[in-house]
Amino acid sequence: MLCGGGTGGHVYPILAVVEALRRQERDGLTLCYAGMPNSVEARLAGRADIPFETVESGQVRGRAPWDAARSLVRLARGIRQARRLLKGFRPHVVFTTGGYGAAPVLIAAKLEDVPALIFLPDAEPGLTVKFLSRLVPKVAVTFQEVQAFFPPGKTVVTGYPVRPELLEVGREEGRRQLGLKGNRPVLLAFGGSKGARSINRAMVQGAASLLEAADVVHITGGLDYRWVAEAHAKLPAELQEHYRVFEYLEEEIGCALAAADLVVSRAGASTLGEFPAFGLPSVLVPYPYSGQHQYANARFLVERGAAVMIEDKDLARELVPAVRRLLADERRRLEMGQKAAALAQPGAAERIAAELSRLAAGREG
Repeated sequence: MLCGGGTGGHVYPILAVVEALRRQERDGLTLCYAGMPNSVEARLAGRADIPFETVESGQVRGRAPWDAARSLVRLARGIRQARRLLKGFRPHVVFTTGGYGAAPVLIAAKLEDVPALIFLPDAEPGLTVKFLSRLVPKVAVTFQEVQAFFPPGKTVVTGYPVRPELLEVGREEGRRQLGLKGNRPVLLAFGGSKGARSINRAMVQGAASLLEAADVVHITGGLDYRWVAEAHAKLPAELQEHYRVFEYLEEEIGCALAAADLVVSRAGASTLGEFPAFGLPSVLVPYPYSGQHQYANARFLVERGAAVMIEDKDLARELVPAVRRLLADERRRLEMGQKAAALAQPGAAERIAAELSRLAAGREG
């Protein structure tokens, strides 16, 4: 199987499905990950023991004409690279999470007559996924409601594949590993691998007030870690012991999710899978410059009573009051958590793996 096209958090669903395939296909499974060089996906594929091949791509939407031209050149080069890879690797099936990083591989797969499956992790497809979906026989989606954006028969509802290792740690063990003591509520705040500056600023500005009501686990991302750590060091000692600051948590993110009673984050696709898996109520702050998919993800959870949403421009003013209200209202938090848990779909990775096996079997036949 050739997999790839995941960027940022979209890599993790691919890796969850790969693990499911490895459990199902103990013999005869050969993998290759195609993606952009010097990327998060290259590092994570290496950690998962998946051979990695470079395929370039470029984002065209929303770019200046000269940037768009350069992106089109990279896209054309990526299609040539992907075709060479397909001819040499000869996969039975291609699996991607869509997005512009997947475009060269999916176009090449169509040209080489290799079946492909797109997994759409978000609540709504972007323009790129809508276009690329025409090149594949099936699109796997997280929820039944997402099927309305595609022609009848085009989709299969699988759920969001959550990495099983995230769920191995319980609440008390998660708190112990993070150095949290006592029985105060735990607030988790993060904004992705690079962080979210507006969330980081609002958390630091409101730290004293938030720490009156909860222990805080704050994942800053690499760009802001230094100044957040400096602000942490200036707090009184009695507050510092209730405030854990991390640049990034990878393997330990399961501990943070298990330990949390409430989470503040962007509204990337993982919120639709990981927060329901842990039954986590959330305060979501969609990134305003990422198209509309984060707003769609946030609305999906808000409309089902599992989250509240704050606009990025209102964050400095509204974050602390919103969080303090939820921390003070345990009944509402529990209700939101139950509604989030009702959206969880265990076995999603296995369902996607089964769909890939079906497509591969058709190719082999």
